[in-house]
Amino acid sequence: MAEAIQLRVDLKEKWAARLRAQVGQREGGTSPDPPSKDLPLDAVKKTLDELFTLTSQYRAGRAFAQLLRFTARFRSYSPYNALLVHAQMPGATYVAPPSRWLAEYGRRIKPGARPIVVLRPRGPVMFVFDVKDTEPEPDAKPLPEGVLAPFAARGRPVGRQLRLVIANAKRDGVRVFLREEGSQSAGSIQSVSRAGRFLAFEYGVRKPRRMRVPLRYELLMNRELATESQYATVVHELAHLYCGHLGTPDDRWWPDRRGVPPDVMELEAESVSYLVCRRFGVESSSASYLAGYVRDNERLPNISLERVMVVAGLVEDMSTRSVAPREHR
Repeated sequence: MAEAIQLRVDLKEKWAARLRAQVGQREGGTSPDPPSKDLPLDAVKKTLDELFTLTSQYRAGRAFAQLLRFTARFRSYSPYNALLVHAQMPGATYVAPPSRWLAEYGRRIKPGARPIVVLRPRGPVMFVFDVKDTEPEPDAKPLPEGVLAPFAARGRPVGRQLRLVIANAKRDGVRVFLREEGSQSAGSIQSVSRAGRFLAFEYGVRKPRRMRVPLRYELLMNRELATESQYATVVHELAHLYCGHLGTPDDRWWPDRRGVPPDVMELEAESVSYLVCRRFGVESSSASYLAGYVRDNERLPNISLERVMVVAGLVEDMSTRSVAPREHR
């Protein structure tokens, strides 16, 4: 067992080092954020997918549960980037690029510190360092609570998030409607077979615009649920959609993964719901579901960890701002 664990660690280091080498950054450097224009985003994602496939480190139920808990608490970065941080440094608490450590906190990177590879917004990659790998300049102020205790619970009402995610789901032809259901029914989503119906999707903040989108899916939600439970239900059902369990109108938007076994579908959707809800400080039934699943299953089925993280980031984004329309062929 120890040899197998060491093999996974060695593989993980090999591929992380490969990424660092591809963007020309030497380990232990203290230079500003390194350039990454020469490495296409597709190449980065391919390398990362190879990393996770080779290590298989999250196929064990306990390891997967630890990853979800870490990602749920690691709110300063997207779920996908939290996954990358955990894969390279499970003990990380708060990470930032060198320029941010210096400009905002008056801290420099310690000599010999190990960089962590994450995806850069509008990419492809950048290097970040954990707080323990930094040291203060002489005039540095004490670190704020958000850096010293980034995992502290920050629960808050999610009424606004619920309204936003429902409005943004119209972009993909999803109509959410409430109906009185039994206490054992939270919600469901299904494709709409009858064509010719449309939704009005509004987007933009300064100059709101409206466009018609074909009605493709109907998401049913129990009217009797509390706001937090309604939000968790919408996230869960949208996770089924964006994980590809219902197919896709355009494979550039999300993949067609119809035919995935039911247990895989449910585990992926529950994982997304758990991550998104926990990152907003909402307790949901997904936590007990996942705890029971991990307890009863030592090994996980062949879920798409990449899809879980991407979808969690997408739904989180849809819950916080007005999103742009989809691009069409």
